Amino acid sequence: MKGKSGRVVILLVSMILPLISSGCRDQAQAPAEAAEVIKVLELQKEAWNRGDLEGYMAYYWKSDQLTFQSGANRVRGWETLLERYKKGYSGDKMGQLDFSDLEVKVLGRDHALVLGRWSVTIKEEKKGGVFTLILKRFPEGWRITHDHTS
Repeated sequence: MKGKSGRVVILLVSMILPLISSGCRDQAQAPAEAAEVIKVLELQKEAWNRGDLEGYMAYYWKSDQLTFQSGANRVRGWETLLERYKKGYSGDKMGQLDFSDLEVKVLGRDHALVLGRWSVTIKEEKKGGVFTLILKRFPEGWRITHDHTS
């Protein structure tokens, strides 16, 4: 593997392998952890639908290491992502958010992967796509550390 794509693959493998190898945890915990993750998404949706971008962003990891990818674009950092949302979705442009087809894969006591679909309805226009989230449990609760949306 050469260049940037090789480094990305190595980085992803180094992040995911420890999560997979932590499989000796108590599987009885997985449903409770999955429910906690779903609750985060519900709280995000509620914040979005009342026009509260900061409330929506509260469930993202407040770090410069947060990553968000959409199409060919990549954003790093909580503040940068908040500014992106403000430019594209503030005020009347926010509409109503919904999530569907959610699949939560608990990868360890403190990590989860979520697959799903999103849609935003603004007046008569409906936008939507699919997303993949990586969440980590911090002392303050589950936070999204990576969001890939298309």
